[in-house]
Amino acid sequence: MMSAAPLPSHAEIVIVGGGVIGCAIAYHLARRGKRDVLLLERRQLTHGTTWHAAGLVGQLRSSRNLTRLMQSSARLYRILERETGQSTGWHGVGSLRIAASRARWDELKRSATAAKSFGFELHLVSPAEAARLYPLLEARDIEGAAWVPSDGFVDPASVTQALARGARNGGVTIREGVRVTGFARRGDRITAVRTELGDVGCDVAVNAAGMWGGEVGAMAGQSVAVCALEHQYAVTEKIAGLPADLPTLRDPDGRFYAKPEVGGLAVGGWEDTTPSFGRGGIPRDFGPELLPGDWERFAPIGEAAIARIPAFGGTGIKSMINGPIPITADGEPIMGRMPNVANLFIACGFTSGIAAAGGAGEAMANWIVDGDPGLNLFAFDVLRFGDVQAAPAFLYARAVESYASYYAIAWPGHEPASARPARTSPIYDLLVHAGAVHGSKFGWERPNWFARKGEPRGEAPDFARPSWFDAVGREHRAVRDGVALVDMSSFTKAEITGRGALAGLQRLAANDLDRAPGTILYTQLLNVRGGIEADLTITRLTQDRFYLVTGSAYGPHDLAHVQTHMPRDGGVEVSDATTRFGVLNLCGPLSRDVLSAATDDDVSNVAFPYMRARWIHIGFARVLALRVSYVGELGWELHVPVDYMRHVYTRLHAIGERHGLADVGYRAVSSLRLEKQYLYWGADITPDETPLEAGLGWNVAWKKGDFVGKAALERQREAGVGRRLAWFMAPGEAPWHGGEAIVVDGRVIGLTTSAGFGYTLGRSLACGYVPADLAVDATVEIEAFGERRVVERLPGPPYDPKGARLRA
Repeated sequence: MMSAAPLPSHAEIVIVGGGVIGCAIAYHLARRGKRDVLLLERRQLTHGTTWHAAGLVGQLRSSRNLTRLMQSSARLYRILERETGQSTGWHGVGSLRIAASRARWDELKRSATAAKSFGFELHLVSPAEAARLYPLLEARDIEGAAWVPSDGFVDPASVTQALARGARNGGVTIREGVRVTGFARRGDRITAVRTELGDVGCDVAVNAAGMWGGEVGAMAGQSVAVCALEHQYAVTEKIAGLPADLPTLRDPDGRFYAKPEVGGLAVGGWEDTTPSFGRGGIPRDFGPELLPGDWERFAPIGEAAIARIPAFGGTGIKSMINGPIPITADGEPIMGRMPNVANLFIACGFTSGIAAAGGAGEAMANWIVDGDPGLNLFAFDVLRFGDVQAAPAFLYARAVESYASYYAIAWPGHEPASARPARTSPIYDLLVHAGAVHGSKFGWERPNWFARKGEPRGEAPDFARPSWFDAVGREHRAVRDGVALVDMSSFTKAEITGRGALAGLQRLAANDLDRAPGTILYTQLLNVRGGIEADLTITRLTQDRFYLVTGSAYGPHDLAHVQTHMPRDGGVEVSDATTRFGVLNLCGPLSRDVLSAATDDDVSNVAFPYMRARWIHIGFARVLALRVSYVGELGWELHVPVDYMRHVYTRLHAIGERHGLADVGYRAVSSLRLEKQYLYWGADITPDETPLEAGLGWNVAWKKGDFVGKAALERQREAGVGRRLAWFMAPGEAPWHGGEAIVVDGRVIGLTTSAGFGYTLGRSLACGYVPADLAVDATVEIEAFGERRVVERLPGPPYDPKGARLRA
């Protein structure tokens, strides 16, 4: 039914989509004092996918910030009914996640350690205690369970209406029955939202259209990696004697969940073969409606549920709820500011939208009002995706796999199997022939490790010693003792050129880029809080030409950050050079022997010192050689035009054969960098950490003039930091992967951000943030899987602390 009343001619902020996410954003914008907000819903509130959601609210996630987001939702749902007078159906009954296998029990113990480091209440309980908490449970074959007393569930439609009432009370206008048809643009800005009732001018537009997010994004000329899949759950008849305070239950080994539902149970799960929905376009007038139930597809879930909850098998099924749900290529939602459109925000693809909405709405309101969500949300950021993830063939294949993996054990080093290979370097087939076992990063096939002839290439992950452990050690030693090649073609590369390039980059970078051409600068790009938005190298090629190199998956994020801060009056061009150049990292103490034999150019230490760049010839190819290293050894990044990659690779291999040149993968690189205490953006440093906290104060050019984040850093330098990144070492092989609790005197003081085994040292290494005033000689322990190890705190890199090998 179309809305008859005319729309306003202008609103400061227009939100497209009236599901739980759109209403949560409107609610929090009102809380931030924004009154001139218009929410447009094509039918009625909740009529997309919100109304048939299961409504579970689970809070513990893989990181502190994502957990905080979910905690914000639970806190809001506890008070929202009292605040608005609108029922939400909140039941704070807690949740029970059971482990029916030893591997799952290890995962729960790992989660408990992470929860402890987050300050989140989670209890590991015995099978008997699990049965007491959930009287319907068949617990004789389980290892134990995790009990979260603050979890619960809501009625999705009711909580959405409560958020909408709260938004209206704060001055927001909500219009139902208004179909959005497009956007008017001027340059890189949306000037109006177009609807069937006319245009509405706006300063900010928000795409909160759920599974229609891709269609709405396309209206603004943007590719959005969101689609829809079918998800179903069965609702039983009433079960006699069902406890009123029965918790929600998750049995990930059985791949199902259960929650109380009007005296019965709602039971659903995450199967392998769920169908896609709307791949050719969602029907124009779809919703609110359901799809036919698929009992055959539900059968394995139902059988697992009967075995775990016998009462489920003895109760009639009242209905099968099968409806589309939004999902992305990695199963996580999309949030943030869209690239290339300065005032278009997005919040779509929430598979667990009810659990996330309260916190996500708050973060989005902060993003819109402050330009920053207030915490690192890169795992949800729209800028973690590029064009490859939005390609339908990739998107749907990876979405189905992500859906099926929702309850899979989160093995360290696990790689997706679908939508591969997508992006490959020119030497991909040569590496496969050489034994490469590839992983997938941003659609790229990257060599993780190499199997010798006759060795199996299959991967058997493990929390302690995975199948690739020895192979990675072999490659690690090849870099330390000899010479190796690493295909790093997936690096994001960009050129920043023009008369304003230096001034723009100087305003953005914490380091001083006004150096002689040929200089490589390692630098951080900061936000206004002083947090690290990017960690990369920038090479000055000529006076007005700079070459930026960053991680494979960080291109859209980092380049958007650069473009946002370049002068608006022109004079600067930022061009992506990723597919123009492949990259071969030639590294190890014998790397100069190989390179000098492959080129007529002088690559001696005098002619070609550390952190310098030069064009050289290798065979027929003109190559940009950067003398820089992420492994702590003499070496060069060779940036090779893609049409010469095979030639350069085969030439280096032919020359390097007499030196024992080895192909090496990224898992060895990870181990090598830990021994040098090199940092990894997204784990060790994020937008939440500053250079001073991360031990990177030496890399800040305090005297060069103003730059983004400098004022915040100066305040922090004057006041002193409250925490610092510390490094730790322990004998032998510890089952550390990042996310372990750092403990002093029985109290959790932090969590590890990175961890692994140092093959040169024969020891386990980890780092994490600890209070700045922690005594150097304090006894520190790291807890993993419920067990603690006393660790040594390191004053500096345990391998080549002065960097002599790098500069040799």
